[in-house]
Amino acid sequence: MDAKDYQIIDALQQDGRLSNQDLSAKVALSPSPCLRRVRLLEEAGIIAGYTAVVDQKRLGLSVTAFVQVKLERHGDAAVNQFEEAIEALPNVMDCWLMTGEADYLLRVVAKDLDEFESFIRSHLQKVPGIASISSSFAYGRVKRSRVLPLG
Repeated sequence: MDAKDYQIIDALQQDGRLSNQDLSAKVALSPSPCLRRVRLLEEAGIIAGYTAVVDQKRLGLSVTAFVQVKLERHGDAAVNQFEEAIEALPNVMDCWLMTGEADYLLRVVAKDLDEFESFIRSHLQKVPGIASISSSFAYGRVKRSRVLPLG
């Protein structure tokens, strides 16, 4: 990767809907080489996809909880079973493998506390191999960025 690739990535992180014409002007390349570079970045998996950033509260998902999960066992089978189960739960937005007291940290969204409770009781507590679950609720967001620092 060179400086132009970083410029392309930065521009697309700021606005993933840029046309190739606008992107090429922004990074000072002609359209054809610019498109070729974007395709190479996509093929290499550096650009993993494009998505719309949606306001969760305007969709009625006003609760964000961070859920710490400890497993009973840490063997390959137990870990794989847990991770596969988490993949299937749409309320889980992120799942991080952690060091420290918890094995996993989940970011879970719900429309309200009743829905969150239902998610815990009906879904998460039924995942085999969980030793403990601890939740903290976010009451405000200070910063949200989807733009990786490239400098």
